Amino acid sequence: MMQRFDAIIVGAGQAGPPLAGRLTAAGMTVALIERKLVGGTCVNTGCMPTKTLVASAYAAHLARRAQDFGIVTGAVSVDMPAVAARAGKVVLDARTGNERWLGDMAGLTLIRGHARFTGPNVIAVDDAELTAPRIFLNVGGRASVPDMPGVGDVPHLDNTDMVALDLVPEHLVVIGGSYVGLEFAQMYRRFGADVTIVERGRRLIAHEDADVSDAVRAILEDEGIAVRTGANCIAFAAHDSGVAVTVDCHAGELVLVGSHVLLAVGRRPNTDDLGLDLAGIATDGKGDIVVDDLLQTNVPGVWALGDCNGRGAFTHTAYNDFEIVAANLLDGDDRTLSERLVGYALYTDPPLGRVGMTQSEAEKTGRPVLVSKRPMTRVGRAVEKGETKGFMKIVADAGTRRILGAAILGTGGDEAIHGILDMMNADQTLDALRWAVPIHPTVSELIPTVLLGLEPVAKA
Repeated sequence: MMQRFDAIIVGAGQAGPPLAGRLTAAGMTVALIERKLVGGTCVNTGCMPTKTLVASAYAAHLARRAQDFGIVTGAVSVDMPAVAARAGKVVLDARTGNERWLGDMAGLTLIRGHARFTGPNVIAVDDAELTAPRIFLNVGGRASVPDMPGVGDVPHLDNTDMVALDLVPEHLVVIGGSYVGLEFAQMYRRFGADVTIVERGRRLIAHEDADVSDAVRAILEDEGIAVRTGANCIAFAAHDSGVAVTVDCHAGELVLVGSHVLLAVGRRPNTDDLGLDLAGIATDGKGDIVVDDLLQTNVPGVWALGDCNGRGAFTHTAYNDFEIVAANLLDGDDRTLSERLVGYALYTDPPLGRVGMTQSEAEKTGRPVLVSKRPMTRVGRAVEKGETKGFMKIVADAGTRRILGAAILGTGGDEAIHGILDMMNADQTLDALRWAVPIHPTVSELIPTVLLGLEPVAKA
């Protein structure tokens, strides 16, 4: 028997539950289908557990530095089962809270199971069939397994495995030098593991400017993490001590032996088992669901939100997808993806806060560009905390006097970047931010000084 709803939401990640809340509050009957864990990646295997682990790793690191602050302690050790249990409790509390919220939501039917399209507006879950004039896909993504020789013949970890790990690897080999890999590399080094990062490209976090990439590498290497870039022929084989990883680099050993291997080479959308072809829903070459500026697919009445649409790989962009859809459907608004200004952070220590264009991207537009950069050693707050690694950099358009982008690599950078992000979002000139009076002592107080130092980029 066909079950009819006003709306069906597939996936209880960051966009699905709040959308269910808005739709039911508007009087609609809603089916929310989740085949695994309510909360999606962020709550269960992403932001919440990883940042909890980062906090524990920072505590261990700071304890080892206690003497720098005039504090005398004994030997520092890490109780990894306790660290993992703390992260697990944070996850469980968040997931349970979400489940309780959904369970109390009038007008909502929460269905556990695997959803598959059987037609443009019909979804099957086990033996049941559901239909609705509005269907929202919030199915998220998962870690990619690279097509590298031997990868299927050896044990390996992904981000899901790492957040549940209750031991410290003897030697963790991280394949991939981008955001996920770097965060796990630093935290496990601080927990006591030997760590090697293996990156196929010439440098880490290649999307960032070279000076950001080089500074992050230096921070990691200062903590004893080995970094192997230019590893253009990676392969795996079983070894008595774990896994032998072959790397074809310009210098160093050709084979590394790790007790554990983490694959952190990107993510893929959970779209391959949804029956999208039966619904006629278009995807691109990477499996992302193709959406327009309103998050609508090519099939009328079907929207895609979050990681599965390829238009943002962050919790905050997934939530903003919900905000856009809800505003347009329920509030008579006219919100679009193209209006979105995306900021993000790399949660190494110190963190990297980023918004807008890199300097390299800005220069490629051909417009006249202004750039200013100041080291964190100029920030009183950083000096007082004994955390002076990194720098601030702002890129602006010389003609419009608008900030094009910024990077704050340093203590508090993930928070301080919002002062710049907000001014960009409000479409204010750099001169407006220049005359702000920030609180002393904070990291943000250097921002007006950085703006004063903006100078034209020299032509090559």
